[in-house]
Parts: sequence; structure tokens; C-alpha cells
Amino acid sequence: MADIKKLLNDYLNYLEIEKNRSIKTRENYDRYLKAFLGFGKIKTEKSITPDIIREFRLFLARRNIKKITQSYYVIAIRNFLKYINKRDIEVMSPDKIELPKIPTRQIEIIEYADLERLLAAPKGSDLRSLRDKAILEMLFSTGLRISELCALNRHLDLKRGEISIRGKGGKLRIVFLSERAKTAIKNYLEKRGDAEEALFISLTKADNPKIIGRILPRTIQRIVDFYSRKAGIPQKVHPHTIRHLFATDLLIGGADLRSVQELLGHANVSTTQIYTHLTNKELREIHQTFHGRRRK
Repeated sequence: MADIKKLLNDYLNYLEIEKNRSIKTRENYDRYLKAFLGFGKIKTEKSITPDIIREFRLFLARRNIKKITQSYYVIAIRNFLKYINKRDIEVMSPDKIELPKIPTRQIEIIEYADLERLLAAPKGSDLRSLRDKAILEMLFSTGLRISELCALNRHLDLKRGEISIRGKGGKLRIVFLSERAKTAIKNYLEKRGDAEEALFISLTKADNPKIIGRILPRTIQRIVDFYSRKAGIPQKVHPHTIRHLFATDLLIGGADLRSVQELLGHANVSTTQIYTHLTNKELREIHQTFHGRRRK
């Protein structure tokens, strides 16, 4: 029998080093598995039983935790058991654990006219306005995740208009800048008079703001929320909403699913397929416009 704490630490190291998972993924798995091990008072791998797992799942369900979040706990337990098996340590078979059935993910997006108002909302030639304009145009041009946007450095080849992005799991992909995004970034960088490496920087709230380092995800969220309200958009808009709009705009324009998958940095095309129901609205309008026109 092995000490469960040592097994857990070995597994987390395995995730980070051999599986090349991010620090955030490691932290999430650590949280999920410690919650399970603490609940079951588990000291060794022999204490992990179907009954304990069933009781833990019931505990999660009764806490009104979202189904998708419950599934993350279960996936973490299954993968932990697979790792222990791989170490040739006798443990309960991970195949005995069934994942919870979760509803197909549905995404809400804003209308295209609302998007245009959002992108046009930052006005003025001051550094803050130019930065915010560049952020919004960059998000829509590239479909970047918020963490990927914050990690960008300022030395870009704007003429080429291509950026290499290291996304989830360290996977590299290329994203492209639209002419509007290039112009917005160029105007913003010309206003910068600092040597800060980050492309997007945080600013103090003063009239003559000072740079206080690389921009944070929370600041990006506040920027998107501020300008969406300024643009009079009734729905709550998040940075990820613009990523959704990037994907649906490509699909509605005729892009194939595999290409959109590559541009978004999705590991599986099934993740990208969540956007296809959004394009059905466009198909419905085509059907209503063109179908049966010769019938009396």
C-alpha cells in the first residue's frame, strides 16, 4: 500500500512535467482530489471504493454544484486511478466510474450590430482609450482566450499580421490580425512611451495615468463590461463572448469546422461543434427567404 498524499503529489508532478499541463490545471486537480480524499478520509489507494465515490458524488449533487463542475471532480478521480494503475499499484478500476450526463452546452451571443457598437465604443486619442480599442479589436480578430491576450508581448510583426500563440497544454497555433486590429494596435503602440515588454499594460486611474505592469484578466473583463454597457448592450458581455462571436462569424461566413477548431486552439473538434447551433439561425433565414418561392 502507498501513502495517498505521496501518490497525489507524484500524480500532480506527472501532470505538470510529463503531460505538460498548465499550473492552473495542476491547481484544479489538486483541489478536486483533495476534496474527494478528505471527504472519504482516504489514507491509501485501497480505501478508494465504488461506495465512497458514489457517496462523494451524492454529496456534490446535494450541494447544488453545476453538473459540469461535478463532472470535473469525477474526471479527476478517474484520471488519478488511471495513473495509479499505470504505476502497477493495485487499485479500483477507473472504468467502473461513469461520468455524469450533462446537457449539451448552449452559448448565447449578441447581435452583430451590438458587436459593431461595442468595438466602436472606445473614443479618444488618449492612451487608455487607444489601449481599450486595441484590446477589443484584437479579441474579435483573433478569438484569443483572455489569458492568451494578457500574455502577449509588444514586439509584433504588424505588417505580417500573424502571431504565434502558446495555448492550453502548451499547444502552438497561429492567429491573424485584421486590418482594423493592426491599425488599432499601431495607434496604441505609437502612444506608448515606455519600455514595458507587455503588449497590453495596466494603468492607474489618474488623469495622467502611469503604467503599473502587464494587464490582468480581471482588468480585461472590466474593460469589456464597461464598453458593452456604454454601447447600450442589454446582455452581459464577457471577453469569452467575443471569442464566441469570432467563431460564429467565421462559420456563418462559410469557414469549415476544422479550420475554426485550429484558429480557436481546441484540442477536439467536438468542442468547436458547440458553435454550429448558432449558425442554424442563419440557415433558417435562408430557408425562409428562398424555399418554396414558386409555390402559390
